[in-house]
Amino acid sequence: MKLVIAEKPSVARSIAAVIGASDRQEGYFQGNGYIVTWCVGHLAGLADAGLYDERFKKWRYEDLPIIPESWRFTISENKRERFDTLRMLMRSEDVAEVVNACDAGREGELIFRTVYHLAGCTKPMKRLWISSMEDSAIREGFANLKPGRDYDPLHQSALCRAKADWLIGINATRLFSVLYHKTLTVGRVQTPTLKMLVDRDAKISGFKKEKYHIVHIAADGMEAASDRFTIPGEAENVKTACEGSQAVCVSIQREEKTEQPPKLYDLTALQREANRLFGFTAKQTLDYVQALYEKRLLTYPRTDSRFLSDDMEQTAAGIVAGIVPMLAFMEGAAFSPEICRVLNSAKVSDHHAIIPTAEFVKQGFAGLADSERKLLSLICCKLLCAVAPAHEYKAVTAMFTCAGQDFTAKGKTVLSPGWKDIDRRFRASLKTDADEDAEAVVELPAMTEGQTFDSVAASITEHFTSPPKPYTEDTLLSAMERAGAGDIPDDAERKGLGTPATRAAVLEKLVQTGFIQRKGKQLLPTKDGINLAAVLPETLTSPALTAEWESRLTEIAKGEGDPDEFMAGIEAQARDLVKAYSCISEDKQKLFQSDRVAVGTCPRCGETVYEGKKNYYCGNRACQFVMWKNDRFFEERKKTFTPKIAAALLKHGKVKIKGLFSPKTGKTYDGTVLLADTGGKYVNFRMEWKK
Repeated sequence: MKLVIAEKPSVARSIAAVIGASDRQEGYFQGNGYIVTWCVGHLAGLADAGLYDERFKKWRYEDLPIIPESWRFTISENKRERFDTLRMLMRSEDVAEVVNACDAGREGELIFRTVYHLAGCTKPMKRLWISSMEDSAIREGFANLKPGRDYDPLHQSALCRAKADWLIGINATRLFSVLYHKTLTVGRVQTPTLKMLVDRDAKISGFKKEKYHIVHIAADGMEAASDRFTIPGEAENVKTACEGSQAVCVSIQREEKTEQPPKLYDLTALQREANRLFGFTAKQTLDYVQALYEKRLLTYPRTDSRFLSDDMEQTAAGIVAGIVPMLAFMEGAAFSPEICRVLNSAKVSDHHAIIPTAEFVKQGFAGLADSERKLLSLICCKLLCAVAPAHEYKAVTAMFTCAGQDFTAKGKTVLSPGWKDIDRRFRASLKTDADEDAEAVVELPAMTEGQTFDSVAASITEHFTSPPKPYTEDTLLSAMERAGAGDIPDDAERKGLGTPATRAAVLEKLVQTGFIQRKGKQLLPTKDGINLAAVLPETLTSPALTAEWESRLTEIAKGEGDPDEFMAGIEAQARDLVKAYSCISEDKQKLFQSDRVAVGTCPRCGETVYEGKKNYYCGNRACQFVMWKNDRFFEERKKTFTPKIAAALLKHGKVKIKGLFSPKTGKTYDGTVLLADTGGKYVNFRMEWKK
């Protein structure tokens, strides 16, 4: 009997159906000589620092750096039952061989091997390596199972990555949190990402706009523009000189150009465009495409490749032919696909580009949520564009002189719309502002070199230089993808900051921890985010660390690097970091203190009363005065204890409130609430009744 372990239940179901394990048991499928079960993602992970030593449960500088002598793993408490099932199946006498069917990549290898080792399994191991959940791909994968030992170096690479992230993350986070008295999460990927946002924000804040002018001339259908004039008087002089004068066309340059079709989507490119067109966050897009993958309507989404392998020509041709009739925007379009444009095995890493599956051709859009329909339409459009002919056009640049000044006119004539016709049709079908960045096609009138234009009309337009734009998820994902790219080898498994699968989670974590905020589509650093980027060393804020790690991890994955040597370097880095930041000044320790909002004066000691998350408290630590926002007095009367009410109570000792609820009568009334402080642990309130 062969035990097949997938990463997720949905994947296990698909595999079981194909290989004939149709008998559903408690926690697994069985049949045809197979048992198929699943992990549910990361069942186990590296243990928290507190499990190595009781004293590590508190964060103290004296305990740093924390470097485990032997690494421990723990099972997630809510996944213990799943692990027990896996261990029972792996130890079963009926099982002779285990097949790793977790996602084909570095993290999938780590998920399986961790469970395999924790379960104490020593049975022979095989590897299933596929890029699609379609029946044909699964059958082909099982016909070509690989020896598990072939992926030992990949597992070592994954384990080194996890340990290195633990060492730097745990030690740097505790170090700077202790120094600044605030939880400051530091990570190899999230910290350089935050720094990019902070740097962009600084450029925008420090930008000083400059005014400039452009002179325009026009005559007999001809329009042309000058270069920029930064001195207003110069532009005015040129306009005056040109007004009513003669312009001469001194040169015309005509050049036929070709714009090749776009590549297919990898995950990051898809997340970027979905953000641009639909406003989806990177995490939303990942969640939607993961669901479509599990429904067998899309190929594996966590990919960084934008091509298909050479052996997929017939598959791709069948899918292209199948989806054209399903897309309303393709009605009446002339289309002759060239499948070879998207085939290049040399540029396919673990998984090929994201495309619809043959199953989607059968099922169509029926029963899908609106968000899933939008993404599938987008992916279908990209596939059709990628195999469509090139866009061909003639670019025309005409140069003029008038009153001794040069002017330029540029135009474009489309010779063959090619793939851009499909793209235009798709965008026109969207109920979004998708065409806001569409380029305008300007056709110049017929003219010849030496042609003159009399009685020229001249005008001036005023402009201002623009600051850099704030990052959106679209542009930040692109920047993360390119970060440090020049320092990472071409054959590295991971490039840039993070992976296509993890970048979304990194952005969400930065938002949740309060270091960045969303404002519409924009991502902006908060005050704490700006301060954090300022206090951390460049080794943690620069993408160079990731670039160096990925270079070394790639060598390990290829069997050419030494894992022990790599880890020794990481441990040394953690020690050096702690040594370099032993103490900071008292002023710097206050850097992350919250800006407290004052609401009034304490009736007991005269100090300032501030608003907290749950209360209004006296700033004098020796004074115990506090008014709780969830005080039963206000809750019974169905009134929110607002800062305005608190301020009035502190200033006047009473406040008039409208719409108080009476529990006795069930009606509302207007009344005056008194602050009845007797100096004890709790502050009381009562109603003022007129005698």
